[in-house]
Amino acid sequence: MRYIIGVDIGGTNVVVGTVAEDGSRLHGKRSEPTLLSAGPGGTVDQVNRLVRESLAAARDELGGGIEVIGVGIGSPGPLDTQSGTVLVTPNLGWTEMPLRDRVATAAGLPATLDNDANCAVLGEWWRGAAQGGAVVVGLTIGTGIGGGIVLDGKVFHGASDVAGEIGHASIDPSGRRCKCGNYGCLEAYASGPAIALRAVEGLEAGADSRLTEYVNGDLAEITARTVSQAAREGDAFCLEVIRETAHYLGGAVANLLNIINPDIVVICGGVTLAGDHLFGPLCNEVRRRAFRPAVLTCRIVPGNLPGTAGVFGAVASYRAQTGESD
Repeated sequence: MRYIIGVDIGGTNVVVGTVAEDGSRLHGKRSEPTLLSAGPGGTVDQVNRLVRESLAAARDELGGGIEVIGVGIGSPGPLDTQSGTVLVTPNLGWTEMPLRDRVATAAGLPATLDNDANCAVLGEWWRGAAQGGAVVVGLTIGTGIGGGIVLDGKVFHGASDVAGEIGHASIDPSGRRCKCGNYGCLEAYASGPAIALRAVEGLEAGADSRLTEYVNGDLAEITARTVSQAAREGDAFCLEVIRETAHYLGGAVANLLNIINPDIVVICGGVTLAGDHLFGPLCNEVRRRAFRPAVLTCRIVPGNLPGTAGVFGAVASYRAQTGESD
């Protein structure tokens, strides 16, 4: 069995794993907070180190040498998959970063590059909750909101690798400022940090909630995960924050159903921990806004590869880009 190293680079964490070519197993998983303070070059050095560590750990786990044929990389964008260059990514501070070649040189292996959200959605299609889907749309909700479109098992990149940037769909042209510089993007309302910010704003305005108990009174420690946890445990204010988030996401998903008509929409990220508190009102919003035939043919599901969807997807992208797929 041959292996491919998958790299998932995010604004919060870098995750690396050595994956069997057929996606049947993953070894040597390594995950660390992204070293943003080290600067652009330091983050690349971190990625290269984790690639080496994952490969060494996989060899230890498997009890010997293994044949590794390449490295698949998923990175925030926009990017140019042909040249392997990350054009710009505000969360990581990269501009015109030749990421693919820098990783390939350090690893001594061929490498490919794709958008991290594309990889997460492709991973869910290949080995996760979206298996069997002919037309799959996915949202990844974390530090930002990414998206991906998989048509008959292939990522749809668009004319210039920008297809699927769902997080930067405008939902309020005069609304909150987004990190991309625009106003009213979905990401500015429903990403992890945006959920936390809306919760903090509500608390500062006098909302009655036990949320502060989860962070020992330090509002700076509130995250989307703590909001979701409090909602699951019945906190009325946090339930309202999650319902509002579902309203924003549901409107975006309804637009996707009307435009693309997918058979599966998969939603990935920590916000899915809110469970039915999120998916119930989200699906209601979709039913209210999308055309009925599109709703009837679509399943909206949470991803089931938490922490590794991007790794599996980076490997699947490598296979597709190099012709190694079956």
